[in-house]
Amino acid sequence: MDEAQGLCDSGPMPADVAPWRACGHVKWFDGTRGFGFVVGDRGEGDILLHFSALKDHGRRTLPEGTRVECEVVQRDRGLQTCRVLAFDLSTATGPDADLAARRSADRVDPAALAPDAGPFEAVRVKWFNQLKGYGFVMRPDDPQDIFIHMETVRRAGRAGLQPDQVLQARIAAGRKGPLVVEVGDAG
Repeated sequence: MDEAQGLCDSGPMPADVAPWRACGHVKWFDGTRGFGFVVGDRGEGDILLHFSALKDHGRRTLPEGTRVECEVVQRDRGLQTCRVLAFDLSTATGPDADLAARRSADRVDPAALAPDAGPFEAVRVKWFNQLKGYGFVMRPDDPQDIFIHMETVRRAGRAGLQPDQVLQARIAAGRKGPLVVEVGDAG
């Protein structure tokens, strides 16, 4: 039997073994271990889903409950996804680890912008939500919102902020607009 490099990354696949299309939902996926399982709609049982089958989509994981259309082959140890053709995240019931990682990578540490910040200046708290972990302040006579993160507030030794509270703040230009990098007492 001729051997050809298969669609799956787990080794060569016999040339006469053709993948077939299957649909189902992600039963679970462990991003640390790099694999999970899809439950097929036609009673195929568990289908191994390795993170390498997601690379064409720029992902390393899929959340539980995600609808998946994929190509599948029978391997020595069971069914395995060779290629994910499409998926629908709107059906997901679990957290999206890839989305969380992208959001985390997009965050800016305000302390890292401190060298570029201006001197302390007076600001007034527009609103602040401790549960969300952020809020906005404003300069006097300037309607532009200035972002303030909970970590900046904590570094100043404060537990939170109240609307209309007056503070001193150092402000720097962030990627999405101005943000507070340091908080001091109103002077």
